[in-house]
This record gives sequence, structure tokens and C-alpha cells, in this order.
Amino acid sequence: MTFFVPSPSPVFDEKHIQESVPPLKMHPTNPVVSSAEFVLEQTNIVKINDDAVKKATQYVNSIFHIIREHCASDRFTQILKQVSSEPYTPRTWRTHPLHICPPEPYDPDDILTGACLNWIFLISSLNFSFWSEKEGQQDRYGIEWRTSWGSETMTVHTGYWSLVAALNRALEEGIPIIDPRFYSSETLCPDSLIAHVFRAAPQSAESMPLFNERLAIMREVGAILCNNEFGGSYLGFLQAFQTRYDNQGTALDLVQFVTDSFPSFRDDRMFNGRRGKLTSLCLPVYFWKRPQILVAETWAAFYPENPYTPHPIFPGLDGARISALTMFADYRVPQILHHLRILAYPPSLKHELCTGKSLRAGSREEMSLRAASIVAVERMRSEMMRCGSDWEASCVLIDFYLWDLAKKLQRGKECLEGIETEDILPVHRTRSIWY
Repeated sequence: MTFFVPSPSPVFDEKHIQESVPPLKMHPTNPVVSSAEFVLEQTNIVKINDDAVKKATQYVNSIFHIIREHCASDRFTQILKQVSSEPYTPRTWRTHPLHICPPEPYDPDDILTGACLNWIFLISSLNFSFWSEKEGQQDRYGIEWRTSWGSETMTVHTGYWSLVAALNRALEEGIPIIDPRFYSSETLCPDSLIAHVFRAAPQSAESMPLFNERLAIMREVGAILCNNEFGGSYLGFLQAFQTRYDNQGTALDLVQFVTDSFPSFRDDRMFNGRRGKLTSLCLPVYFWKRPQILVAETWAAFYPENPYTPHPIFPGLDGARISALTMFADYRVPQILHHLRILAYPPSLKHELCTGKSLRAGSREEMSLRAASIVAVERMRSEMMRCGSDWEASCVLIDFYLWDLAKKLQRGKECLEGIETEDILPVHRTRSIWY
């Protein structure tokens, strides 16, 4: 098993990944769920409001479709009502103005298909640690670029969108930054050029967080994609995956293939717990935020217009089985779950968050926050299914919705009415390559 031993520094030594034997073939169920349940019980820090879960709406007929009835306004019901009233489907992915959308119908030989896949892969490889020491201030790290492809209006993108904007800006400048053959090569793409790609907006007083770690990861994943098996692209990697699974692979199979292939995607660590009063346990636990979001983004980007058409990446009899994936345990979704009173924090943790104290990666508080978020969204999904949704609920889409909701609230573009909420606390501060 590959894991990192945290150092006393808030950023532990993640650049020097020591590769060992990849995890064994997982069971058909996602080990992230059982890991989260174990950590949640063992840490006993963050709590889930089970009363809110039990009182959840009875009238939800489908997920992310028009709501047909109205009922009580307890907090869990209300968030499900908002989720259900949004036109949220996998196709929503295509509507974001900064996304590169692939051509339809799916054509692996179209250059835009390969470009979209390489773009998704690099973004997911670098999708971590965007919180700022200058949160809410004009001089926080940001990237100046267009508000959308083709727009003449410029803006400063912050957080996750700064990564997207930086890569888009580079492509517009003629830098083939999403090509693994390019960014894996220190000759073609020297460190100075990558620094130029991620250069901050003029008013920014910060540089990109964990730049050296991102640089090392770009070299690592690019070199792996350029081996003989994968042919220098994420498309080649997906073709190798389909060959490995005889075109019957699911989303969870692809997550496993990703973690087997790329050490920097192995978001797992050893956890010290107890069973009974005397027996001590040290077990591997899995969170897998970036591997799962890579697969989810791939699934959503290429989701066919006709939902009855086989998915081009998961054409097997079982399809993608996207419901096997969990939410993506980061620092933003726990924030919105606490705001909605689905998660409850002890006073000591609230104090640490409000005072800006860093939570060490792998600490019990940090792992409890991530685990509770996973279990809470699993319970949301179960309640939606129990209430008679028209199709199997997906934690992926619930996560997409909650993350977007948190960002809208942060920008003041959304106001939750008729819901009893907690004050929005700062996100937990953990510098890590995992999220």
C-alpha cells in the first residue's frame, strides 16, 4: 500500500512519493465508504445529524428534476428540495463557460476529443489546495482571463477556477500545456514555462499554492502516460482501460485503474483505531478524492445526449455504474454540510476553524471532517432513493450541486430561505496534494 507519513510541516513531504505495490483489486463495493464509516466512528469528532436524515423529504420523485409536491421545511428536506428543483444532470457539465466540450457524437479520432480528455486529466491531476491565506481579499492568488471562451470580458478567477483559467489561457497563447508529451519534458516545457502558465493576476500578492508539488505531479503523470502502454495521452490510457476490462469496465474499475497507475492519485493512508477496549488497529483507509473526480468528470463530459445511448467510455452491459462512486472529500463540501446543519462540530473544532489554525493532513480532526462528509452524502443519497426517485441517485451529482451551492453562497449569489442554518465557518486549512 502506498501512503505518505505526515511531517510536522503543514505541507508534508509529498513531492517524494515512494512507490510500492499498488492496492489489491478492490471488492465490488467502494472501499471509500467503509473507510469513511470506520474513521467517523473511531475519531468521534464530527457528528452527522441523523434526525435531519430521518425527517428527510418523502415527496422527491426524481433527482435534479422538477419538484412535484411541497411538504415540511426541516433543514434536510429543504436541501433535498433545492437539489431536486435544479435542472442538474450529467449534461450540466457542458454548460460551464470555462469547460472544453468534446464533439458529439463521440469520435476518438477527432482532435477535440483528445484535447478535452487531456484537459480533464491534467486538471484532475492538479485539483487540490486552492484555499487562500487571503480569503475574501482582492490580492489573493488569481488568474486573469476571459469570463468564457470567446468572451471579450476579462475577470480574475480564483480558487479551483484559477487552475482552469490558467490552462485555458496557456492554450490560447499557443502553449500545448495539456499535452502529456509536452509537460512531461523538462526540455520542451521547462519549469520556468510552467511558472509562466500559472502566473498570477497583477493585483495578486500570492503565488499558486503548492506550485512545486504540482510541478512534480505534472512530470510524474505525464511520464506515465507517455509509456508504451498508454501512448502519450489520456485517451490512450482509457483505451488501455477498455482493453483491460474487455469494454465492460465501470467507473469504479476506472478509479482502481487510475490509482494502480499513478502514485500521486493514491489518496489513502494508515489509520490507528481500536476494536474493543484492548485491540489496537492500524488499517489502510481510502478517500480517493482526485481519482474519483477524474472519473466523474470524464463520465459527465462524455455523457450522451440520449441517456439510453451507451456511454462511449463505459459501453459495457453495466454502463458506468456511477452510483458506486462517493462524494469527493475536500474542504468545501464539509463547509456547506455544516452550514446546512447536516454536520455538527464540537466547540474545539469550531474554534480551530475560526482562528485559522492549520489542520495537519492525516490528523484525526482532518480525517473526521472528510469521513463525515462522505457518510453524510451517502445518507442523502439513500434517503433520496427511499423517497422514490425515478432513477438511482448519484453522490457525484449531489457533490457537484453542493460544491456549486457553496461557491454561490461564498459569492453572495445564492440565499437559502426557509432553512435553519448555522453560520458559514471558514473551510478547514490543510495543505495537501489530495484535495
